[in-house]
Amino acid sequence: MASDLLLTGGTLLEPSGTFDVAVHDGRIAAIGPDLPRDGARTVVDARGQLVTPGLIDLHTHVHPGATYWGIDPDPVAWYSGVTTWVDAGSAGAYTLDGLRQAVRGMTVRVPVLLNISAVGLTGRTGESKDINSCDVDLAIETVTANRDLVAGIKVRIDRETVGRNGIEPLRRGLRVADACGVPLMAHIGAGPPSVDEVLDLLRPGDLVTHCASAIAAGDAVVRPSLVDAHRRGVRFDVGHGSGGFAFDVLEAQLAAGLEPFSVSSDLHARSLYGPVFDLPTTMAKLLAAGLPLAEVVAAATSRPAAALGLPGGTLTVGAPADLAVWDVRDEPFTVVDAHQQRRTSPVRLVNEATYVAGRLLPARLPADPPPWVPLTAAQRSALSARADGLRALLNTPLVGPDDLAEQFPRHH
Repeated sequence: MASDLLLTGGTLLEPSGTFDVAVHDGRIAAIGPDLPRDGARTVVDARGQLVTPGLIDLHTHVHPGATYWGIDPDPVAWYSGVTTWVDAGSAGAYTLDGLRQAVRGMTVRVPVLLNISAVGLTGRTGESKDINSCDVDLAIETVTANRDLVAGIKVRIDRETVGRNGIEPLRRGLRVADACGVPLMAHIGAGPPSVDEVLDLLRPGDLVTHCASAIAAGDAVVRPSLVDAHRRGVRFDVGHGSGGFAFDVLEAQLAAGLEPFSVSSDLHARSLYGPVFDLPTTMAKLLAAGLPLAEVVAAATSRPAAALGLPGGTLTVGAPADLAVWDVRDEPFTVVDAHQQRRTSPVRLVNEATYVAGRLLPARLPADPPPWVPLTAAQRSALSARADGLRALLNTPLVGPDDLAEQFPRHH
């Protein structure tokens, strides 16, 4: 069987077992034990390593140079296993064309959640304070004209973002989502409006991100509105970010049976340097809270794919050959939430290779942090040392992700 890429002897979670994975023309061509090596252009020995679908990060901000929050995903994707970066609201109707242009230059897949505010996230906050920016007809027209790019609607609901408009931006976002037949992701934060008001409006299949946020939870961590929303099929998304994740909140929700549907990083210009770092580190925090590895991987692959109707997220014949190869190390290590609470992950996930449509993502140097991102002296020193080390390694012949894994651990 002719194939462009053959991963041999890797451990798979679904289907469970040790299998070879053959790739041809950007898609998975075969999965099985001892697939023929003849005709394979590239053979990669994956024995002893975990092979998963490429990760799908359901909440990111990847419009650099045009928004306050945006980052370039490519310098993170190659060492983190994330092949699909859902941009959650960076662009609104006024700015979607600019994001489309940016996406064309990226090696990863970037579906978009359109911000109900036409101005998107150009600034840090406040995009829905002018209710005229939340133009329902314009948003519907924009989604309809960009079905290949837009997978849903994003609305941020907190007092800084909406001002005196309260819950109205969410109502308008839901009108757009209803008209276009797409899900809505709601960001919850410090009220007013209250979390209860937000949750009561969400439909089955909609997403509430920052679901384990201490800021949003307040004193009532397991509130009746959360229980009711979970029961009726509102999907809980982690959305870690700079302040959207707390271990004690997650643990109380897990004890009440309110498991998150998806794990996402909310990776942006202010969370990239901590406390998030990347999606595998966020996944390790769910492992530290007691969730099993197979469930955590599903929450970063098949479930987000199902939530937005995205390609990928599965290792099945005919699926896009978006793949991640991992060294699962039996090395307990400390992970930290957004409030300096610490837990211990039982294993360390180290990405060894990431493929999009069967193509190995090359190592990329990250850009310098934008000047408006507040960094501590320790962070600046660490970033400088990392940049020097990366440049030295990238100037070394045949350097690859596995070389960098040994010298620069993925997780912190």
